[in-house]
Amino acid sequence: PRCPGSGPCPLWTPRTPGVRGRGHLAAYINPNRAAAARELLLAALEDLSQEQLKRFRHKLRDAPMDGRSIPWGRLERADAMDLAEQLTHFYGPEPALDVARKTLKRADVRDVAARLKAQRQQRLGPSSSALLSVAEYKKKYREHVLRQHAKVKERNARSVKINKRFTKLLIAPETAALEEAPLGLAEEPEPERARRSDTHTFNRLFKRDQEGQRPLTVVLQGPAGIGKTMAAKKILYDWAAGKLYQGQVDFAFFMPCHELLELSGTRSLADLILDQCPDRGAPVRQMLAQPQRLLFILDGADELPATGTAEAAPCTDPFEATSGTRVLGGLLSKALLPSARLLVTTRTAAPGRLQGRLCSPQCAEVRGFSDKDKKKYFYKFFQDEWRAERAYRFVKENETLYGLCFVPFVCWIVCTVLRQQLDLGQDLSRTSKTTTSVYLLFIASVLSSTGADGSWVQRELRKLCLLAREGVLRRKAQFTEKDLEKLELRGSKVQTLFLCKKEMPGVLKTEVIFRFIDQSFQEFFAALSYMLEEEGASGAPTGSVGSLLRTDTELSGHLALTTRFLFGLLSTERIRDIEHHFGCVVPERVKEDALRWVQGQGCPRTASEGMEDTEELEEEGEEPNIPLELLYCLYETQEEAFVRQALSSLPELALERVRLSRMDLEVLSYCVRCCPAGQALRLVNIGLAAAQEKKKKKSLVKRLQGSRASTKQLLGSPLRPLCEAMTDQQCGLSSLTLSYCKLPDAICRDLSEALKVAPALTDLGLLHNRLSEAGLRMLSEGLAWPRCRVQTLRVQLSGLPGALQSLVGMLRQSPALTTLDLSGCQLSDPTVTYMCAVLQHPSCSLQTLRLASVELSELAKQELQAVKTAKPGLVIIHSE
Repeated sequence: PRCPGSGPCPLWTPRTPGVRGRGHLAAYINPNRAAAARELLLAALEDLSQEQLKRFRHKLRDAPMDGRSIPWGRLERADAMDLAEQLTHFYGPEPALDVARKTLKRADVRDVAARLKAQRQQRLGPSSSALLSVAEYKKKYREHVLRQHAKVKERNARSVKINKRFTKLLIAPETAALEEAPLGLAEEPEPERARRSDTHTFNRLFKRDQEGQRPLTVVLQGPAGIGKTMAAKKILYDWAAGKLYQGQVDFAFFMPCHELLELSGTRSLADLILDQCPDRGAPVRQMLAQPQRLLFILDGADELPATGTAEAAPCTDPFEATSGTRVLGGLLSKALLPSARLLVTTRTAAPGRLQGRLCSPQCAEVRGFSDKDKKKYFYKFFQDEWRAERAYRFVKENETLYGLCFVPFVCWIVCTVLRQQLDLGQDLSRTSKTTTSVYLLFIASVLSSTGADGSWVQRELRKLCLLAREGVLRRKAQFTEKDLEKLELRGSKVQTLFLCKKEMPGVLKTEVIFRFIDQSFQEFFAALSYMLEEEGASGAPTGSVGSLLRTDTELSGHLALTTRFLFGLLSTERIRDIEHHFGCVVPERVKEDALRWVQGQGCPRTASEGMEDTEELEEEGEEPNIPLELLYCLYETQEEAFVRQALSSLPELALERVRLSRMDLEVLSYCVRCCPAGQALRLVNIGLAAAQEKKKKKSLVKRLQGSRASTKQLLGSPLRPLCEAMTDQQCGLSSLTLSYCKLPDAICRDLSEALKVAPALTDLGLLHNRLSEAGLRMLSEGLAWPRCRVQTLRVQLSGLPGALQSLVGMLRQSPALTTLDLSGCQLSDPTVTYMCAVLQHPSCSLQTLRLASVELSELAKQELQAVKTAKPGLVIIHSE
C-alpha cells in the first residue's frame, strides 16, 4: 500500500500479528465493548448509499482527526466493511465511532450521524470523545499514575510498595561533581555537596541557574544498578502525588527506552502518550499544545544507537509514526517539543555517546547509598529486626562487601543471598567480596534452591547464557517466545528464575516478551557464557573472548559491563566456584585470550603538558578514559599475579582530565599496589571526590560551655588510598607524575608520608600544580627523608619563592636525589644564591641540574658558573 504519488506511507502499518503500528490504539479496550462498537460502526456505514459512501471517504481523507488520517490508498476503493475495519484498526473501536459520526456530519448525512449517536448512547453510554478538558484530565491522569506505580516489581517478581522499598540515594548536582574538594585550596568556599534524594533534592534538579535560566534537560547518570530507574519512578510517583513540580508540570510520562527501541512497527509520540493514559479519550492534541507543561522521563537513554545514521535522524512531528529511535532522538535533541522538560537516565560510561544528541543538559550523578541509608535498606528488606541486624552487622564487618553495597542492586543481591543463608542456617561468610563474585553466588544460590542435578544445571544454564550473549552482542534486551523456543527455554525452570514475562497488547493478539530480571544480569550471563563453553562443542555460541574484546575496543560502549564481568570470572577462585557450583570445566584458553588482549593494549596519548587551559576539567561530552575502565576490569579479578602480568605490557598508566570517584581511586590504588617493577603513573588535570568527614559529637557540658573545638575530624585526603598503595612492598611503581592538579595541604601531607617509604619510586614529577608553600614544604620533608628513594625530581611551578628555597634546601639531606629539573620555574636572585650555596655543600649528591626555559640575571648566571667550576662533576643545563 502506498500514498498517492509517494513511496511507502509512513503513517500506515500493515496489520500483522503482534505488530503495533497506528492500529495499536485499539489496545486496552474491553472486548465486549469493542465488539459492540464495531457492530454499530458497520451498521451505520451499511446504511449509506454509494454516493454517500464516496463523500464519506473523501471527507475522512480531507479532515484528519487529531492530526492523523488513514492513508488514501486504503480508503479509495473501500466498501462499508473495509471502512469499518480501517477505522477500527486505525483509531480503536470506540474512538472510531466518534470519528465516523463527525465525518458523517461533514458529509451531510446527518440522519445517520444522529442515529449512530443515539445507538451508541444506548449500548455504550456517554461518548468518550466528549473529551475532558486538560484541566479535568490532569486529575484523572494523576490518579491513574498513582495506581499504576504504587508498587514496583523486584527482580524476583515480588511486588512491593514503592514508598516502603525506596531508600534515599545520594545525588550530586553537576557543580558538586565538577568542583568537589580538593579541586580548590582549603581556603576556597566549600562547593555544593551530594544530597539525599528526597523531594527537595528532586525539585532542585530543574532549579534555575545563576543567570535565572531553568534547564530543560536533566541527566541522571551512574553505574549499572545504582538506582537510576528506581529514582526516576519515584520522581514520577511523587509528581502524581502532588509533591513535585507543582504549577510547572501538568503531565509526566515514563518511557523505558529499551522497550520503545524494540517495539515492532512505527509509533508517534502521540501514540506513546496514549499508551500511558487510562483511556483512549485523552486530550492528546491539547496536551501537546503546551509542551512546556510536559515532563518526559527517558529511562536508559544509553540504549540508543550512536548518532550519524539515517535511522537516527531525529523526528520533529509528534504525530509522525516512525521508529522509537527517531522519536527518542527528537526528544533528546529538542527537535521534538523543544520546550518540554526531559529527565534522562544513563549509565556513567554513556554521557559521551549521548552528548551529540543532548541540548544544554544539566547533569547530576547518582552515587548510591550513604552508610546511613545502607542500614535503612537492610531493615526495610528483612522487615525483621533481629535478622536485619545480624545481616547488616556481618556485611559491615566485611569492609570490601560493605563498600560494594553503595550500589542498590548489589545491596539487593547481598540481602537476597543472606536471607537464603539465614533461612537455611548456612554460614554467612560464604558471601563474596567483588561485584562479580556476589552475582555468581546469587545465581548459584538460586539454582541450588531448585534441587536440580548438576547435568541439568549445566545444560539449562548454557542455554540461558547463550540467549544473554546473543542479546548483548546484538543490543537486544527483549526476547520473544520464538527466541526461547529456539533454545528450548520456554517454560523451563531457568526462564521462571531469571527472566521476567510481560504481555504487550497487539493489534490482533497479545505479544509476549521476556527480559532478564535486570539488564546487568543479562550482561553477567553473557560473560559467563564464555566460561561455560565446551571445547569444540557443536552449537556453541559463535565468537571467542578475543572477538568480544576486540568488538568494544574503547571499553566504553554497551559491552563494557560484560567485559568487566568476564574479567571478574577469570580469577582462579571464581573459576573454582564455577566448576564447583555448575560442574563445568572452564577452558584455559579463556584466561589466556583475555591476558593476551590486555597485553596488546597501549596507553592513549595525552595532551601536551604545555596546554594552556589548566583550570577546567574535561567536559561531560568527552568519551570516558579508556585505561580507567581497563583498570576496573583488572581490579575485578582480585588476582594480583594476573594483574601484575597484564600491566607489564603497559609501562605507563596515564589518566588525563577525569574526575576520580572514591571507587575509581580504590581501583587505581589496587592496580598500583599490583604494578610490576618499572611502572609509571601519570595523572593530568585530575579531579578527586572529597574525603569523608566524621562529625564529632560534643558532650553536653562542652555544648553548654559553647566550646569552639572543631566538630570535624579529617580522615585523610582523597589521595590517601593511592599513597598507601605506593608504600606496599610489592608495589613496583617507579615513576609518578602529577600535572595541572590542585594539591591541598592534606594531599601533600599524605604524599610526603608515601615518599618516605615507597620501595620503588625513583622519579617524581610535580608539573604546573596549584599548591601552597606549606604543601611544598611538606613534600620537601618527605624527599629529605633518609629512606626516600627518589632519584629524579621534576618541578614546574610559578611563584612560591620561599617554598622553592625549602625544596632546594632538602638537597643537603636527600640521600638518593641525583637529578633536579626546575625547568620553567621563576628563580629570583636570592633563590639562585641560596641554591648555589646548597649545591656546594659536601653532603649534596646532586649530579644534574636542569634549568630549561628559566630566565636568569647575569649575577645568577655567574654564580652558577662558579658552582660548575667548584664541582666539575655537576652538570648544569640552562636555556632561556
